[in-house]
Amino acid sequence: MTVYDMSSSNDDAVASSKSSSIGASWVAGVRALFGKQAGLVVAFVAVIVYFWATQPIFMTWSNITNLVSTNSVVLVLAIGATFVVISGGLDLSTVSATTLAGMAFGFSLTHQQPFVVSLIVVLGTGMALGLVNGILIAWVRMSFLVVTLGTMTVFSSLALVSNGGATLSVFSEPGFAPLKAFVTGEVGPIPYIMIFDVVLALVAGGVLRYTAYGRSLFAVGSNAEAARINGINVTVVTLMTFILAGLSAGVGALLQVGRLTGASATTDPTLLMAVLAAVLLGGTAATGGEGGIFGSVLGVLFLGVLTNGLTISQVSAFWQGTVNGGVLLLAVLISTGRDRGWFTRRPRSLTTFDQTVVDPVAASTSR
Repeated sequence: MTVYDMSSSNDDAVASSKSSSIGASWVAGVRALFGKQAGLVVAFVAVIVYFWATQPIFMTWSNITNLVSTNSVVLVLAIGATFVVISGGLDLSTVSATTLAGMAFGFSLTHQQPFVVSLIVVLGTGMALGLVNGILIAWVRMSFLVVTLGTMTVFSSLALVSNGGATLSVFSEPGFAPLKAFVTGEVGPIPYIMIFDVVLALVAGGVLRYTAYGRSLFAVGSNAEAARINGINVTVVTLMTFILAGLSAGVGALLQVGRLTGASATTDPTLLMAVLAAVLLGGTAATGGEGGIFGSVLGVLFLGVLTNGLTISQVSAFWQGTVNGGVLLLAVLISTGRDRGWFTRRPRSLTTFDQTVVDPVAASTSR
């Protein structure tokens, strides 16, 4: 007679159930902590671990500070873009506005203007360009895609025409010294620019979460007509949003000129892709009404780490563009799927074996 050892199989089953429950609780914990960014957090950690294991210089402090400095412009523009996308719009001109504002800043410095005046010029130019978008979209009621696509072309062309396509070098200008000190300065081992990024993200997050404007922004993005019925001035909210996006373009221009020590007349086409991918990857809904600064910052860091790791690994720039383009498509796909409920668990439909038909007459007679 064959004797079966049931104890070992029971032990295996118990161990398997424990491991599965631990895994399930870990996943649930990550989801509870990070919400819609849980998947991005896991991918972010996985990318860091991979490059840390394969590239010795990846986790050195010099590389980390370089990564932050390189992606500061993307971070600033992504914060401005987050406001626009939450409102239900999209700003395709933000990078072109950054280029044009940078040229205005460069001309101010080369004309021997002090730094404070040049700072007002670059921020004012960015806000003015955002105001143009806001007026056409909020008051004239033109499509945000048509408007920002048109202004993207206009801003880029004006930047090229302004100096014949040449870069304005500002390294030796007296007014550049304060910006140079800010871009290269440190508090101990921590760069000023890293502190600036953190403070900016916290302020932007506070505006979204704790101000009347932030609440109105989410309402407009969710349903503009319902927001209007409830007394929200949709025109003013939209106008303010694009002005803020213009302000972020001005700040981005300031950082870009400081990092490059010159104002470039050409617009980097990959910068817009990185900004939009970061915002959508971070969980901001492409249809508006949902999103946050934390997700966008996480999206910027993910793309920055990925690009930095590929560069250290000596992957061709052409392949890096392919990867970044693929990430943008993935971000749009995830955002679309989230809006349409593709990732929502639906209740299991009843099969013929699950359904029980009760005849009330038979039930009463059986009693």
